[in-house]
Amino acid sequence: MLILLAFIIVFHITSAALLFVSTIDNAWWVGDNFRTDVWRMCNTNGSMCKAITDQFEEYQSLQAVQAAMILSTIFCCVSFLVFILQLFRLKQGERFVLTSIIQLLSCLCVMIAASIYTDRHEELHKSTEYIFKVSEGQYGYSFVLAWIAFAFTLISGIMYLVLRKRK
Repeated sequence: MLILLAFIIVFHITSAALLFVSTIDNAWWVGDNFRTDVWRMCNTNGSMCKAITDQFEEYQSLQAVQAAMILSTIFCCVSFLVFILQLFRLKQGERFVLTSIIQLLSCLCVMIAASIYTDRHEELHKSTEYIFKVSEGQYGYSFVLAWIAFAFTLISGIMYLVLRKRK
């Protein structure tokens, strides 16, 4: 049981780390001489960056992605704290239902964010406010990490739903 508990904790922490990296790092859309995410756009060496503001076309879509990724990260962290609390408070044989619900909310938020970005990426990168021609880019590793975090949080949420507290 102790090994299973350690695995679940490591899996959850990995999910949270993936969410933090994909939310913060500047690599949702990359090209030869630029990197952009939902916060700013920079050239490859990082010497010149421009924040993405409401002057950009489809800024509302980016705000939705920002909000969903932040919520996902918060839900994942709260879920871990609730798991630790339930670990010591639940009676033997009870399930970690509250932890599962919160983790599945995190999963839903990251899915919404990545789906919006996937659907709107063409319109997002047509703005004339960009410093570089970003329409010639491709998805970066932060975008891929967001989808991997979706899978991890989904699996984690299901694990908590199935998991019972044992001796």
